[in-house]
Amino acid sequence: MDWITHEEDVWFDFRGSAPDQLVSERYYKGTVDGFADFGVFVDLSPGVTGLLHRSELDRRLESLDWEPGDTVFVQVKNVRDNGNVDLAWSKRQSGGEFRGARIHDPEGDADGDPIDESTADEDEDAGPVRKRPTPSDDEDEDEDSEDDAESERDAGSSTTETPSGSEQEPTPQTNGRQAVAGTGTPDRVDVSSLDDRVGETVRLEGEIVGVRQTSGPTVFELRDGTGVVDCAAFVEAGVRAYPDAEVGSVVRLDGEVERRYDELQVETEELTILTDDEAATVEERLADALTAEARPDAVASLVEHDAVDAVAESLQDAAETIRRAVLESRPVVVRHVASADGYVAGAAIERAVLPLIREEHAAADAEYHYFTRRPLEGSVYDMDDATNDVTRMLQDRDRHDEKLPLVLLVGTGSTVESSDGLGLLGIYGARRVVVDAEVADAAVADDCDAIVNPGLAGAAAADLSTGALAATLAATVNPEVRDGIAHLPAVSYWGDAPESALDLAAEAGYDADRTRELREAIALEAYYQSYEDKRELITDLLFDDAGGLAGHISEQFRQKLDAEVDTATANIDRRETDGVTVDVLDTDAYTHRFDFPPTSLLLDELHRRHDDDARLIVGVGTDELYLRSDADLDLRGVAGDAADSAPDAGIVAASVRDGRLEFLSGRRDAAVDAVVDAAVDRL
Repeated sequence: MDWITHEEDVWFDFRGSAPDQLVSERYYKGTVDGFADFGVFVDLSPGVTGLLHRSELDRRLESLDWEPGDTVFVQVKNVRDNGNVDLAWSKRQSGGEFRGARIHDPEGDADGDPIDESTADEDEDAGPVRKRPTPSDDEDEDEDSEDDAESERDAGSSTTETPSGSEQEPTPQTNGRQAVAGTGTPDRVDVSSLDDRVGETVRLEGEIVGVRQTSGPTVFELRDGTGVVDCAAFVEAGVRAYPDAEVGSVVRLDGEVERRYDELQVETEELTILTDDEAATVEERLADALTAEARPDAVASLVEHDAVDAVAESLQDAAETIRRAVLESRPVVVRHVASADGYVAGAAIERAVLPLIREEHAAADAEYHYFTRRPLEGSVYDMDDATNDVTRMLQDRDRHDEKLPLVLLVGTGSTVESSDGLGLLGIYGARRVVVDAEVADAAVADDCDAIVNPGLAGAAAADLSTGALAATLAATVNPEVRDGIAHLPAVSYWGDAPESALDLAAEAGYDADRTRELREAIALEAYYQSYEDKRELITDLLFDDAGGLAGHISEQFRQKLDAEVDTATANIDRRETDGVTVDVLDTDAYTHRFDFPPTSLLLDELHRRHDDDARLIVGVGTDELYLRSDADLDLRGVAGDAADSAPDAGIVAASVRDGRLEFLSGRRDAAVDAVVDAAVDRL
């Protein structure tokens, strides 16, 4: 076959059923399925979807003029062992730019055959579902006639308005139903039962939680309280069926259950939007089912701690909110600090939620649509972060008919410095849950829907990490992951971890050296590309690593940190103020500002290593400084006292959790002196 040597000039029409049947480096025709923050999902066949990561594009993701359902051309870069397909950009985006076109049909005799140019356009319009609606009994069923085919389309709806919006007389749709139900009306069934009803015509009642338009049918995601299923409705290629049916509509849908490449799908024959009493009945049934399924029976405690016991009820409330979001097909957005503790906390939640999403949604890429983990550089959820999230969620609502998300803030959002950001989310109706083991302000409770914080519950939590608290929440959300995340609490501690956490990790096969390696490896990777979730890498480190990966990265962590500590120690300005030893480090002059470790982690390490020599450590940058002390230092009080002493220096408390204050760079020296004096006075 001479065409094999010119595959770079040929596009292929993939007609296989499994990712491993694809051939790397080939160009394939695909259909845009949807967009995510990190790229575009492209369907290569009804059962095979690939990811075109934004790093593979030759332009910004936002500048693409693609819409769901558009035909595009991509190159298969790699097929992973888990079935994920990595795609690469193709500069050629029309069939005419290629030298030719071939069929890739791994299971058929047509494999390698050229595609007739006269039928190429028709082939490009074909969608993943090509079956037409079942004709009614009183119509001529000669499908060889084009006129009859058009009649079949018209007979696909028994309402007075066709999916395309044109008026016509009601046409009963009964063919194929009497054999199943014995009457002209199919039996109402649950989505959870569809696996045993392939080939039957059934009736479903529920809420539409997603709509996407393909190059062929319109696909509605319907939830009924027992699960979610894709329902394909066809008018003509690329035309929106039932345009009045939107996300949130309560509907009754009749159709035939089919299995397409191991995924269930219902071929819609009739869809009716319910109103008044009928809609209320279905909504009540959905609400009861959600409450019964979403509420956990009890907290699945991982570590023994009085602080965990104190927040048991709020942990259940938070777990119910997360589980309900999954059942409602509401995206879950996790915001956590880009630190070892933050990543452990976020990864624990991710580990618990992803299996629930896979159970709820048949689509292979659902976990990317319905769960996002976005690290934060600091411990304050500010207006910049909130504006980013609001912009994305409104785009997803308008472009992809997604519901507004549940935003889960882990190790952030618990102090009043985050109130403006939380308030912006609330204005748009996004649900907000805060989970934090450390300091929190009671006023934040008014800015979110739920908060899990031992301090607000009246419990001391000095030796409870947010990672340990989040791991307990994760096990409560999904008890099946409890054993798999048992080592995470021990990984989350920089200081001495509680014996209960260490024992739990040891039982899971993670000794002290192993948890240290994981902690250090996560801390290093958290620094690089801090705004990226690095989902696969974090999973490999925390759950799938036999020791080599974490050990390799941990060694780099130790080398970089030790070198920076040595440099910083040699350049510390030691002062004695009112009998208190104060170490002041100019972090602009004596650290590598754009390399690991970040300032906060460096100061933490200096404090751990030299706490016998100094009561107070101050790291000073261009317009910010960090305080570290063994004492329980009131940062807002220090900022207030310092501002009174140097009123023109613009001194404010920027992050209580990080021990960070801000000032005006032009008054740097005055600000440092004022802060040091104020801090010493409060020790």
